[in-house]
Amino acid sequence: MNKDRAKVNQITIKNRKRLLGAFAFILFIMSVLCFRCGWWQIVKGEELADTAAAQQTRDSLVEAKRGVIYDRNKMELAVSGTAYSVWVRPADLKTADSANKKEDLTSEVISGLSGILEMDDDEVRESVTADQNLIKIESGLSKETADRIRELELTAVELSEDSKRFYPLGLFASHLIGSVSDDNTGLAGIEAYYNRYLTGVSGRRIQNTDVSGNGLSYGFEEYYAAEDGLGVVLTIDEVVQNYVEKAIASCQKKTQADRVMCLVMDTETAEILAMAVTPEYDPNNPREAPTEAEQKKLDSMSDKKKVDYWNKMWRNPLLQDTYEPGSTFKLMTTTIALEEGLTSPSETFYDNGSIDVSGETLKCWSDVPHGKQTLEEAVGNSCNPVFVTLGLRIGKERFYNYMELFGYDSITGIDYPSEATAILQNEDTAGPVDLATMAYGHGIAVTPIQLATAVSAIGNGGVMMKPHLVKELVDSDGKTVRTFEPEEVRQIISKQTSDEVCDIMEYVVSEGGVETAYVEGYRVGGKTGTANKPKAGGYSEDTYSSFIGMAPMNDPKVTVLVIVDSPVGIKYGSQTAAPCAQTIFKNILPYLGIETQYSDDETEKIEKNKTTVPDITGLSYKKAVSALEKAELKYKVQSGDSSGDSFKVKDQYPKAGTKVDKKSTVYIYGSK
Repeated sequence: MNKDRAKVNQITIKNRKRLLGAFAFILFIMSVLCFRCGWWQIVKGEELADTAAAQQTRDSLVEAKRGVIYDRNKMELAVSGTAYSVWVRPADLKTADSANKKEDLTSEVISGLSGILEMDDDEVRESVTADQNLIKIESGLSKETADRIRELELTAVELSEDSKRFYPLGLFASHLIGSVSDDNTGLAGIEAYYNRYLTGVSGRRIQNTDVSGNGLSYGFEEYYAAEDGLGVVLTIDEVVQNYVEKAIASCQKKTQADRVMCLVMDTETAEILAMAVTPEYDPNNPREAPTEAEQKKLDSMSDKKKVDYWNKMWRNPLLQDTYEPGSTFKLMTTTIALEEGLTSPSETFYDNGSIDVSGETLKCWSDVPHGKQTLEEAVGNSCNPVFVTLGLRIGKERFYNYMELFGYDSITGIDYPSEATAILQNEDTAGPVDLATMAYGHGIAVTPIQLATAVSAIGNGGVMMKPHLVKELVDSDGKTVRTFEPEEVRQIISKQTSDEVCDIMEYVVSEGGVETAYVEGYRVGGKTGTANKPKAGGYSEDTYSSFIGMAPMNDPKVTVLVIVDSPVGIKYGSQTAAPCAQTIFKNILPYLGIETQYSDDETEKIEKNKTTVPDITGLSYKKAVSALEKAELKYKVQSGDSSGDSFKVKDQYPKAGTKVDKKSTVYIYGSK
């Protein structure tokens, strides 16, 4: 019995040890679990809470709609349409149950997106596996493309609506309007300068979602509406711009020039009515070259050279480049000399073909000396020696003072990015010869906008205005938010000098050799220029051939500057740029409501080309034809049988007594 009791005691002790060991093990496990739980909840609690919130929260960008760019009459030139962006949340792919499932989901996303977006698999994989919560794969997608992606129901892939810039008129005014980047940021032109107004303020949509991206019924949602960008109303007139673009395209074709530029300015306010450069580029595809041949060259370039090519293509030479103005600058010298009382329109000069300045002979452009001539005739003849004489009378100090007064020492301040300024010779080192050549427009470089602004000031009674491209900013409802009024800079010359120079400019077009800019019924004035383009160590054979003019000269309303860059064959501004300006004046002056004012000579000429339609109703066909031929008119039978002897005229158009141009057609109606 004692043995049995001892055996039982042994078993009890063993059980106790086992229980104690088990208890100790359980206690150890519980301690580890408590420590681990404390670690996750206390030490890692905030981090895990943030991770959970990130996984359960969708923070979507609500993109603001970029403001519209209008012409002065509210014609839409740049608008924003709906496009789509595709996003991936890499973090959602990393939460898969197993490594195999994670890789399967990742591969599914990569193959699906690369196939539809025509992207390289490695490029998509780099984005999908990035260490980011949200990453944009592609933007600017069409609705059709977005629908194809949506149908795949890919894990961690989202689509968002945003806006894409669209230019409904294509190439129209591209160098002025500019373009935007892929993220709708202004790259050039008005798009860049007014980017902060056009962009607007993006909104956000924040909501709790499940793993599939569906909203949670017990979650929260916050929506911050986007604030659309402001619309920009330009001073540009779409009709005037269209006339200008057609005219310079025709001019480039006729002259085979590298490019043609034109600027049309309201003489009184300095508002820009048109601004165009050939060749243009398409702002809808701003990185595509204008022609297939150029595109092939572009495709073969290095990335650095491509950037240089694009910047040159987008560059607006009317505002961002300088050129030697040549003889158009003689208007400046004439104005200074008249204002300072150093000459008068009736003063006579004698030209023997050249003039000596400090031992150096400066020749006139013409091989035949102009002989005796008045100042007015000298401007018409563009006689270099006369302007050398005037330049030396003015003197260096006074000449440079007027350069500052005319604004050639600084930018005009036009609302456009990266405006250039004139290049003047250093006043301290400029000698008599330098002054003499600058007086007739050589050895000096100005921007086209500077020259147009200065000449407009001459036509505006001597008052210089600040040029500008935008009239107002409007909200999405079309209500005006801000207005940009014409801004007076300063009075640069007297009204008397202004009138005298305007008379001289009108003489140049009407009688002084630039009849190629003449427009019947309008008093057009102007000046041509032809300057060889500078190159390293001297000048090349290529030229800038130009014309600057105004109309009507009794009260100038419009200033037109045309520059033909490197024409082939005939290079004189009177034969290249002036005819182009004439075409522009012919079209825009009637459109702008500027009434014709015919001189007595013009009226007489018009009357000579007119005839009165005779009354031929009731006459036989033969007698009617005889009467029309006598009146120098053509005819066309609209009804009846003119071959028969009984054919008589029942009606006619135009009616009897109407004044029409000779050789016009009269329509005859007879019995059938």
